[in-house]
Amino acid sequence: MTPYERSKILLRFADLIDKHSDELATLESLDSGKTYQQSRYAEIPTMARLFRYYAGWADKIHGLTVPADGPHSVQILHEPIGVAGQIIPWNFPLLMFSWKVGPALACGNTIVLKTAEQTPLSALLAGKLLYEAGLPEGVLNIISGYGHTAGAAISSHMDIDKLAFTGSTEVGKIVSQAAAASNLKPVTLELGGKSPFIIAEDANIDHAVEVAHFALFFNQGQCCCAGSRTFVHESIYDEFLEKAKARALKRVVGDPFQNGVEQGPQVSDEQFDKVLGYIKIGQEEGARLLTGGDRFGQKGYYIKPTIFADVQDGMRISREEIFGPVQAITKYKTLSEVIQRANDTTYGLAAGVFSKNIDTVNTLSRALRVGTVWVNCYDVFDAAIPFGGYKMSGHGREKGIYSLNNYLQVKAVVTSIKDPAWL
Repeated sequence: MTPYERSKILLRFADLIDKHSDELATLESLDSGKTYQQSRYAEIPTMARLFRYYAGWADKIHGLTVPADGPHSVQILHEPIGVAGQIIPWNFPLLMFSWKVGPALACGNTIVLKTAEQTPLSALLAGKLLYEAGLPEGVLNIISGYGHTAGAAISSHMDIDKLAFTGSTEVGKIVSQAAAASNLKPVTLELGGKSPFIIAEDANIDHAVEVAHFALFFNQGQCCCAGSRTFVHESIYDEFLEKAKARALKRVVGDPFQNGVEQGPQVSDEQFDKVLGYIKIGQEEGARLLTGGDRFGQKGYYIKPTIFADVQDGMRISREEIFGPVQAITKYKTLSEVIQRANDTTYGLAAGVFSKNIDTVNTLSRALRVGTVWVNCYDVFDAAIPFGGYKMSGHGREKGIYSLNNYLQVKAVVTSIKDPAWL
């Protein structure tokens, strides 16, 4: 199959995503608990955009001709890496499907993809549509299974040439060990986070409250890059707390298929119990509970939007990934102090900076050891913007031109030239 043919298949698939957007969004919300409005009008269009983006790359992946000392012609070829094993999480099933499958197919690889056991349905429909778009049989293979069986098999399989994993740092270590112990397949990892959201003293407080609220509570707080450590300058701290509490109390929790609902249930009973456990830990450690703190309603995995104030850096709710609707707010005095505290974590996935001062923005965006810094915004995921982490948030990048490198091998072909006309 030529690169141009691959491009046409990906473009046809993007059109089918648009055509079946209602079905895809319904499955996504049924599986995960996220609101239908979020699935249908934010995530599904983003998925289609990503496949159109990689359709554009499919026929533009090429190597180089480089000079060499002596009578030699040197070609640098970029070849498909082979069989790509891909393991995706439950919090954004279709977006993670597109981040993995799009660049792998654009580069000409075949795929064995494992969905999360909590959210298997939407990827199965997406795979069916890809074949309807003309993908040859056997190119994309989707497995619905558990991590300790199906995921482990993919990680350790001798005939899989590359592994891409998105999930927790703990499991990332396990799949890396399995990949190394088998055929030493290269691994890209997009793992956990404990991202700082830093609000400077010059911030428009009302706007900062809204963006910080979105940064944490979006998708029921189940985002690896959630702005889960909110640092607020001491001069505006009390006002920020008052307004952040008021915003959380206004957040609409309920049936994810009802219009106007902002927050659905957590994905599972396991996640529900984990989040409530962290809320209890926060109270026991002495953080001040501003609002929330327990379940919402009498049935389902709903949790009230929860805010802790006066959080200390050593508390577990400040250091460990909660993955739920729990905002931890703390105050700071100086720029140098907040830089040190923001970087004092094993994670390095993302950060938010909220300031009108260009010097403050430049200082923070360069000093923070993270893969993405959002300035006066949060969770902007354009198809061309690379995403990935520093430190224990993983290595490698998803999206954009950088993800193509994950699915290509580089080969040098050196040919002797007899009596060259020029060198």
